[in-house]
Amino acid sequence: MSLNLEGKKEVVAEVVASIAKAQTMVLAEYRGTTVADLTKLRSEARAKGVYLRVLKNTLARRAVEGTPFAVASDKMVGPLIYGFSEDAVAAAKVVSDFAKGKEHFVIKAGAFSGKALDAAGVQSLANIPSKEVLLSQLLGLMQSPVSRLARVVAALAEKKGGAVAA
Repeated sequence: MSLNLEGKKEVVAEVVASIAKAQTMVLAEYRGTTVADLTKLRSEARAKGVYLRVLKNTLARRAVEGTPFAVASDKMVGPLIYGFSEDAVAAAKVVSDFAKGKEHFVIKAGAFSGKALDAAGVQSLANIPSKEVLLSQLLGLMQSPVSRLARVVAALAEKKGGAVAA
């Protein structure tokens, strides 16, 4: 069913609102993917905070016009599903994980920080650990020297305590 002008304006406004908060955009061709698989992808995306939408390419180009995602406008060809996320890697991770083992679902392109990404770029972005994992790794690094110092001080205290008792 074709949208009238008002409907198209509403779709563009909705996409522009989600783009305003997004850091990453991922484009994937979904031709041949079943409705059940797309429904599963949408629920996974919602759970991870990714805005996922099938759009007409002309409306998508209009929505990204004047944004850092405009660099990928030339890649907006064919039946595409668009993913946008506030987290820098969430959209790439969700789409990349879904594409594994699905021959009909192909990652085409993406955009991050005003730079266009090809399929390999989106894949490498998806391989970056999430924000939570990076924060926990940083916390572990910060705690390591403190815990080592505590163990050394405890060992010295035990050694001195043992020498006094003898």
